Amino acid sequence: MPTALVTGASRGIGRAIAARLARDGYEITAAARDRDELESLCGEIAAAGGRCRPLVLDVRDAQAVAAALAGAEVDVLVNNAGIGIMKPFLELTADDWQRMLDVNVNALYHVTHAVLPAMLARGAGHVCTIGSISGRSAYVGGSCYAATKAFVTAWAESLMLEVRDGGVKVSVVMPGSVATHFADHVPSDEDAWKLKPEDVAETVAHVIATPPQVLVHRAEVRTLNVPHSRGRR
Repeated sequence: MPTALVTGASRGIGRAIAARLARDGYEITAAARDRDELESLCGEIAAAGGRCRPLVLDVRDAQAVAAALAGAEVDVLVNNAGIGIMKPFLELTADDWQRMLDVNVNALYHVTHAVLPAMLARGAGHVCTIGSISGRSAYVGGSCYAATKAFVTAWAESLMLEVRDGGVKVSVVMPGSVATHFADHVPSDEDAWKLKPEDVAETVAHVIATPPQVLVHRAEVRTLNVPHSRGRR
């Protein structure tokens, strides 16, 4: 049974990705900080006939990540964990800035560096990272968050060029607006026009399911109809 490690799996997009890949036959390692949410997710996956292992982990902690993933055999890594603090630049605190860098940027190093060597040794594997169209569409309040997502696209493309000849695929999925609790937002009826987490999960599943000699490196997914009052995201 192929294995998939999904970070930030306790809710939102990560939870939907874990459930979707489980339906495709992956044994899921669901990583996040909330044990109760992870146990709930794994219970749902098991009830549907899948397999899931909860991994309580703070991806910002380099030593904890290295210890938790030592010797792990991961066929698919989905780097999904991320945070967004949307404020004008002068209202961002140094802690706000550092938290976004630690989760959205530094954790990519910690987690990917832990599992990539085994992929290269096998000559197979897939690293899929959740980016955002914010990485190329600046907006007020996104000075740090959008910059971290621009980092994701540049890092992933560089990594792809380094490891493609070793049989490892590297992809970025870039959603537009998604109806989740991300950035302290509470979804409501006003979010009906947005993508659902399951829409992003379907895109990830498609990107991962390509034939061995096919790589979808970058996939941008948007909702089709956006209210004009909401801009064009």
